[in-house]
Amino acid sequence: MNETHPVRKKALDHQPLSYQDVTISDSFWSPRIRLVMEHTIPYQYEQCKATGRIDAFRLDWKIGLEPKPHFFWDSDIAKWVEAASYSLGLQYNAELDQLLDGVIALITSAQQPDGYLNVYFTVVEPERRWKDLRDGHELYCAGHLIEAAIAHYQATGKRTLLDVMCRYADHIDSIFGEGQGKKRGYCGHEEIELALVKLYRVTGIERYLRLSEFFINERGTQPYYYDLEAQERGTPNLFDEYIFRVGSIDVKEHVQSHMPVREQMEAVGHAVRAMYLYCGMADLAAELGDQSLVRACERLWQHVAAKRMYITGGIGSSAINEGFTSDYDLPNETAYCETCASIGMVMFNHRMLQLDCDRKYADLMERALYNGVISGMSQDGQKFFYANPLASDGTIHRQEWFGCSCCPPNIARLLTSLGEYVYGQNDSEVIIHLYVQGEGRFRIQGQEVILHQSTQFPWDGQTTITVELDHPDGFGIKLRIPEWCSEAKAFINGCETDMAKELDKGYTVLNRTWENGDTIHLL
Repeated sequence: MNETHPVRKKALDHQPLSYQDVTISDSFWSPRIRLVMEHTIPYQYEQCKATGRIDAFRLDWKIGLEPKPHFFWDSDIAKWVEAASYSLGLQYNAELDQLLDGVIALITSAQQPDGYLNVYFTVVEPERRWKDLRDGHELYCAGHLIEAAIAHYQATGKRTLLDVMCRYADHIDSIFGEGQGKKRGYCGHEEIELALVKLYRVTGIERYLRLSEFFINERGTQPYYYDLEAQERGTPNLFDEYIFRVGSIDVKEHVQSHMPVREQMEAVGHAVRAMYLYCGMADLAAELGDQSLVRACERLWQHVAAKRMYITGGIGSSAINEGFTSDYDLPNETAYCETCASIGMVMFNHRMLQLDCDRKYADLMERALYNGVISGMSQDGQKFFYANPLASDGTIHRQEWFGCSCCPPNIARLLTSLGEYVYGQNDSEVIIHLYVQGEGRFRIQGQEVILHQSTQFPWDGQTTITVELDHPDGFGIKLRIPEWCSEAKAFINGCETDMAKELDKGYTVLNRTWENGDTIHLL
């Protein structure tokens, strides 16, 4: 067992701050985060409890009983656990901590002797375990459980769920890969790829990174795996009775398996699947320094941003495939724009921003956050949009819950981890991507540096940044000047700076020896 990091070629331009190193005290975002923590997370727990999602982990379902577990239920619980864990990381709550421990104990109890962990394929169709990768969501659910385990460990220091998921990841690694007797398959709904990179970063276990690399490299290769598994299984796919009866859907494109990922030129298929795949590709590119993956991500980003995205940052115009159609096919009234897809846009752009500190990624991340994401939740935090059309005759309303309830806990986990998207840093620079009142705590050149932001953004673009540090030090403070901003000025301690005529990919870099109490006023 290799327990150490490999030599990393790292393509990262910089790394984000942890959400736990960021304090948000903002008139726009703070009430929304507090709403999620105080109302949405408890409400979603009650919904998961009432619909049977939580108790399904007891594995006591029998034929004829209702509710019958669904093959995606594990992921709903996982995202709730992740959101609740972030909430604990922001502000300790003993009641929530105890509630999480109880849910995690149930999840743990459902793990099988060989490490396998999936409710549906344990109690409903155990004979189909790992036999319907295109539609079964097993690896997708595993990915979300891995993300939940990491969030819980980082927030609480408890390894309870993390150890369970490492055991599950080890089981998955024993099933999939290039070795003799292993399956050469990959998930029809991407998610495991990015989760495994996260798990590698937390544990340092290289095989998790290599398993993610396998899943990404294997996708779309020949012989085509989903044809092989259908022949071997001899029974219909789980989704064959649903949307794949519609002749206009290219199933291979729907799950982004129509060609190897490095050859893909256009964003196609299911929008959420696409975003999660691109996130995994970007993460892998960052760890391995794989420029072919970087180029593929850049190409796919450009296609989405230029030809298949709404002005809100929403993507996926068609309800039939919950995804992309053709270039510039962006109707308003029938726009699908799934909330999860906008969240995926935030995640993908944030990852691209780490590869290349270019404002185009931060601008689009900002656009999706303010427009495509928060429209998905009501102001009381207890009603949600799955689809977000841009026009309505008044008959479209948010709902309390959904049979497929991926979006509500996805919003909750994004908003509780929002601090992660605000700042970045490298060895010689601290970076502000989003203007959000609060503070970011950096470790740079051997000392702690705190940047305090004071702003009324988005209602007012003026921002004041105050530097706090123990002793004077020289480094750069890098500030995004959004593309939508026609003119910007920066003052240091009241004196106007000579901002570079040519910004560094949309960022102004203020290099100097900073002293405690120095202020930057950005207009």
